[in-house]
Amino acid sequence: MLKDGTYSAWFKTPVSQGTGIVHVADGRIWGRDGVMTYEGSCEVDGDRFTAVVITKKHTGGLPTVFGDDQELELKLQGTCTGKIATYTGTAEQFPGLLLEGTLIYNEQARPPEASEPIPTFDPHKLPKLPTRGR
Repeated sequence: MLKDGTYSAWFKTPVSQGTGIVHVADGRIWGRDGVMTYEGSCEVDGDRFTAVVITKKHTGGLPTVFGDDQELELKLQGTCTGKIATYTGTAEQFPGLLLEGTLIYNEQARPPEASEPIPTFDPHKLPKLPTRGR
């Protein structure tokens, strides 16, 4: 059964592959990777689940695993046994191109509220490298 919580995601098409983080709670699914954010709904029926996910690009200049940069509507179907879920999906915009993926449940992570703002990246908070004398 696909439980509410946070999952590490791996997904691929014949064009490319990627990884991300996915959250599931109360019939909703949302997450992000290095190129896209995704949000939608999911239904769980025993070990099987279906989801409709809308993707939105947050980083320009990088293609999605479909090889394009447009926003997509994904239709997913899969099974979940234990902590591992596998799924396949399609995007109407790319007929015949199959998306395959795996979700791995993370027992220690707390799913954020979907309404929480996405944290902004502040490079000034990164640790500073030591300087070397010449």
